[in-house]
Amino acid sequence: MQALVDELKNLIISHLNLEDVDPATVDANAPLFGEGLGLDSVDALELVMLMETTYGAKIGSSDVGKTAFASLSSLARFVSENRKK
Repeated sequence: MQALVDELKNLIISHLNLEDVDPATVDANAPLFGEGLGLDSVDALELVMLMETTYGAKIGSSDVGKTAFASLSSLARFVSENRKK
C-alpha cells in the first residue's frame, strides 16, 4: 500500500502542478483539502478525472468522494479496492 501512496503523491503533485511541494514531506494521513495539502474544489474535479483515467476507479457520489479524498491513505485504499485491472 505504501508504494501506491507514493505513486499517488507523485501523480497528484505532477498533475496539479504543485511545483513547490516535495512528495517526501507530504503526510499520507493529512487532509488533501484545506489545511493539509491545500487543494480546492477545482482540484477535486481534476482528481476525480485523474482517478478514473489513470486507475479506472470511479467516484460515484459526493459521499464516496469525501471518504476517498479525505487523505492520501484513504485515496490509496479507494484506488486499491476500485481500480480496473
